[in-house]
Amino acid sequence: MTPQVSEIKSHVKFGPSGSYVNLTQVDTTDNKTVQTIMRKQFPEYVQDNLTHDFYFAHRLDFATSGILCIPLNKNACKEVCQVFEEQRARKYYLALLRGHTDFDDEVIDIAIGEDIRFKDTSKKMCTILEDELCQNPRRSITKVLVLDRGYYNGKPVTKVLLRPITGRRHQLRLHCSQIGHVIVGDYTYSLKIDTSPPRMFLHAFRLVLPNSFENIDIQTDDPFTEKALKYKWKVVEQVNAIGTAFDLIDSF
Repeated sequence: MTPQVSEIKSHVKFGPSGSYVNLTQVDTTDNKTVQTIMRKQFPEYVQDNLTHDFYFAHRLDFATSGILCIPLNKNACKEVCQVFEEQRARKYYLALLRGHTDFDDEVIDIAIGEDIRFKDTSKKMCTILEDELCQNPRRSITKVLVLDRGYYNGKPVTKVLLRPITGRRHQLRLHCSQIGHVIVGDYTYSLKIDTSPPRMFLHAFRLVLPNSFENIDIQTDDPFTEKALKYKWKVVEQVNAIGTAFDLIDSF
């Protein structure tokens, strides 16, 4: 999708899955990252005084596609960071989950901490349900609204809208796996079992950033339609339409 630049000079990138944010996350400068893509496409916005060229106010997991807001000046960055820190940003994600859920809506309230087996890396987190492994757990809340139930490559799958209320590392991936419905293609939290899909089916779908410059409300196309997934995904039951889903997930 085409990147957009808003009037408050915040760049909103519709990113592919499988992209690191900056060069400190990879071993060599040959790797394609959001930083290198932005530097090539928007050289006029490169900040020479910054280590990573741009003001990165938030991140997406390597395997997550979708919206990434990159403020283009110091004042915009300060404002955006404050919105995220005060949990005033509204983030909505689309995901395909393994299995058919037995609920249509759910609030997951399970604290997340560092997995002591991966303490010095960002590879894996854990919840307090794994008490002996979980260090420094913090309260974590995710809202889940079912959109469709169907089949992906002949296996039961549920399409959901996710709204994280808190912002822990790997929160959506971990919460979905903890309720028994790992995200399709999530190699890490499927215990290295889910290897067949070409990507992890998690997408940053909509971002709402209220601020004093210009209220931002950006939404991408849906990458998980039957057509987009070349009809490997077949809907058999529509539970909630996307047109009403945002109001519904905000209401509980």
